[in-house]
Amino acid sequence: MSEPEHTAQDTESVGLDEELARRLRAERPAPASAFGAELRERLHVLRWGPSRPAHLWLLVAAWVSCGLLLLLLAALGAAGSGPFA
Repeated sequence: MSEPEHTAQDTESVGLDEELARRLRAERPAPASAFGAELRERLHVLRWGPSRPAHLWLLVAAWVSCGLLLLLLAALGAAGSGPFA
């Protein structure tokens, strides 16, 4: 396969593209420094914040206890001697 011939229009188009790229880089808006500081703080908190609640085992024990109590009440009700019998 042969290479397509480049025309003067192609060369001019490349020059315009490069000029546009240069202008876009120069005029690119930059976020305010306050935004950068706030973003940095949020990311720091997400990265280094607590990954678990402080009293995780207490919460798990409370939920398991409630579940067992409800199962006990359901068993008593099914046997006909529970509080709702």
